[in-house]
Amino acid sequence: MTEQTEKDQGEQHQELMFSSVYTQERADRYFRKHQESLSRRLSDWREKQIARKVLKMAGNPRSVLDLPCGAGRFWPILAEDPERELLAADYSEAMLETARKFQPEELVRRFRIFQTSAFDIKLDDEAVEHVFCMRLMHHIGESADRLKILREFHRVTRDSVSLSLWVDGNYKGWRRRRLEAQRASGKKVFKRRFQDRFVQSPAVLEKEFDQAGFHVLGKVDFLPGYSQWRTYVLRKKERQT
Repeated sequence: MTEQTEKDQGEQHQELMFSSVYTQERADRYFRKHQESLSRRLSDWREKQIARKVLKMAGNPRSVLDLPCGAGRFWPILAEDPERELLAADYSEAMLETARKFQPEELVRRFRIFQTSAFDIKLDDEAVEHVFCMRLMHHIGESADRLKILREFHRVTRDSVSLSLWVDGNYKGWRRRRLEAQRASGKKVFKRRFQDRFVQSPAVLEKEFDQAGFHVLGKVDFLPGYSQWRTYVLRKKERQT
């Protein structure tokens, strides 16, 4: 087996570990969970508020790829501009089916929907003005994997990217780091089959953005000082002549 084949299989395995869990039943449950309690409804409201803010920060892009689109939770926000060209993709076919089933028919018709991997997006170079990526990157623990995704985003977008992930430097991030240290030391049993959520240093992430060909246009914290969620807006660097 060649080194490249091993690398490709490793990337596929890493992606499937957190993508293959979405059976149709689990995908349907994922759609409903954001309205199950007051705290989840408030969280959903805040995330959608942030989505509007980052789209404005990115210059109200004329075409947007929502990847991974999940159950279409952000589709109403993305479709608020009636002239915007909309694409939506996910690695999970079950998630796409849930989105088609539960989102309003007239909203679904606004989107070109397709199955793809963030590691290898089935679009031409510079196919859209903006890649909108919510709730993916905090699942990616390895820098090499994050860079591969970021470089795919760089290839597919003409202008900008927005993405959410977990950062440290806040209370929840500190708690997560502490938990991970306890698990690593054996003081706390890790009940999951694999770790699928990671807190990262903003300095490390921003260096990776730079390596992938982006500069940071802006950032929005979910709840500054408390929550680990941060959404970055990135813009492609100008080509050096």
